Amino acid sequence: MAQDKNPSANGKMNSIEKALMILMVFREGQASWGVRELSGRLGFSPSTIQRILQTLRAYGFIRQDPETRSYRLGNIYLSFFRTLQDNSPLTNTAMPFMKRLLSRTKETVHLNVIDTDGLFRICISSLESPQELKASMPVGSRAPLYAGATCKCLLAFSSQDFVDRYLAKVMLEPLTDNTIIDIGQLTSDLDLIRERGYASSLGETVQGLGALSVPLFALHQGIPVRAALSLAIPEVRFNNYDHRKMCIEELLLASTDCSEATGCSSENTH
Repeated sequence: MAQDKNPSANGKMNSIEKALMILMVFREGQASWGVRELSGRLGFSPSTIQRILQTLRAYGFIRQDPETRSYRLGNIYLSFFRTLQDNSPLTNTAMPFMKRLLSRTKETVHLNVIDTDGLFRICISSLESPQELKASMPVGSRAPLYAGATCKCLLAFSSQDFVDRYLAKVMLEPLTDNTIIDIGQLTSDLDLIRERGYASSLGETVQGLGALSVPLFALHQGIPVRAALSLAIPEVRFNNYDHRKMCIEELLLASTDCSEATGCSSENTH
């Protein structure tokens, strides 16, 4: 049954709350949903689901596949992402350093934060590599915090209380054969990331894709904000020691320079 997290004053969910819960289901990794699937997932009647979906569709939030009749997210969200990207203090501050990284490494650069649910990382800005063989990282893409350099970097530099709570509730499921699914090994990996100041992974979320990531520390309205600045690198270049070493050096420099630009010194970073 549906979980009533924000009930109305009379204790029942109104149409807006139901619509929001339907939209939130699309964040779970399944790209398309049928009416009966959503009904079973949320506990709303099929007629209620259908009525809300038609309204969401009319405004572009949802689109329907003409063949399967299933529903997917609409392209309207891309405009929201662009607005967030253009007006985010963190993105605006990081962008010069992201452009410098792109120029010097020629690899896809992306900026990530922990999603509001505290279980995933979400990409909030991305600059694509100019090379023919490249890795992509679309704005809005998500991954669980235990898998891949970017995710583990965000987790490693979070508070110990956050890490403990996350590890106590998360189910470590393999995304690839290289995904770490042992709590002890993951904890050791987080310790290593903190010690050397960056995270590295190969094929943990996508086979053939390497990643390097460093933490960014910013002050927004006096409150520390943690993000991860990362490079997505095809395996063939990731395995080139000299190239990987250069990328790590550039990332560490960007981490220091960007953090200082936001008013955070190295003492603020842990």
